[in-house]
Amino acid sequence: MKEVQARVKTFLSKFFGNHDLQPDEDIFALGFVNSMFAMQLVLFVEQEFQIAVENEDLEFENFRTINSIANLVERKTAVLAQ
Repeated sequence: MKEVQARVKTFLSKFFGNHDLQPDEDIFALGFVNSMFAMQLVLFVEQEFQIAVENEDLEFENFRTINSIANLVERKTAVLAQ
């Protein structure tokens, strides 16, 4: 989980400038996310972690924080491992 969080934070840091994004900080509430960035984030998650983000996964709660993104990745990779 820590590795996933670190990779997500590294990606997000490219867009958040000098802001030290915390694991439970809401990126939508901070105002950093627009629809184009949301699509970039979904593509990053799919490519970086080799998972498919399905329509039912496209909820704000799955992408709101570093931890929620990491949890989504963990759930999706656990399904693939079965």
